[in-house]
Amino acid sequence: MKKMKSSLKLVDCIIEVHDARIPLSGRNPLFQETLGLKPHLLVLNKMDLADLTEQQKIMQRLEGEGLKNVIFTNCLKDENVKQIIPMVTELMGSSPRYHRGENLEYCIMVIGVPNVGKSSLINSLRRQHLRKGKAARVGGEPGITRAVMSRIQVSERPLMFLLDTPGVLAPRIESVETGLKLALCGTVLDHLVGEETMADYLLFTLNRHQRFGYVQHYGLESACDSIERVLKSVAVKLGKTQKVKVLTGTGDVNVIQPDYPAAARDFLHTFRRGLLGPVMLDLDILRGHPPAETVP
Repeated sequence: MKKMKSSLKLVDCIIEVHDARIPLSGRNPLFQETLGLKPHLLVLNKMDLADLTEQQKIMQRLEGEGLKNVIFTNCLKDENVKQIIPMVTELMGSSPRYHRGENLEYCIMVIGVPNVGKSSLINSLRRQHLRKGKAARVGGEPGITRAVMSRIQVSERPLMFLLDTPGVLAPRIESVETGLKLALCGTVLDHLVGEETMADYLLFTLNRHQRFGYVQHYGLESACDSIERVLKSVAVKLGKTQKVKVLTGTGDVNVIQPDYPAAARDFLHTFRRGLLGPVMLDLDILRGHPPAETVP
């Protein structure tokens, strides 16, 4: 954050990238405190994985927080990405460029929590405006971008460069539920939270929002509140079982048991690929429901 703040004098605008499945939670509040002086565009990426039936409510809530410039994107398929450069150009045109002299190039800082698609956005902009390939490494887990302030050209007219930055989480997450939402979206490494804990919260959320795509996907008889039963069915369906020695009074017996961690990883991976259907993890906030009293 200190390095990002020290580079602000070079920056004309800030693009904050966040996950469209959690548009109202999980954003790093330090961004606004530290970088809030510059024109700001919020890009809600991975729109293909989000249930956007309440999009109008999302926009209203964000506007109430002072975020008037918001765009939904799918950077892997370049959806809505072409709108970004014109929006940024307009924002910068109505803002004074302090200490920049006659320099005609624009510099944009890209910020966000880990694994929300900052590097994918940069690569998408280059495809759209320069017809060039990857300039930033991307991956399905947090921590791919490590260098602070890699300067990457994304447009010729206007001449525009982006400063790519590593994902930065807030040092303190506001609640357990927000932390679990962030974990489901892959902003922290799964093993740090626990795959089975995350799978339990995912099942809880899907049932709470009446999203039963997992029943059909895994061939279950019906929706279920027991993560153990669901993971057992997933393990059996995928052949993810293991032999375990059980000590009995008459000696060791080999028992076939479901591989629960492997089943949990598959459950999470399937959700993240959108194979359980689009989901809005912030639906409870949009509908004014209080946070769950009991989070699994």
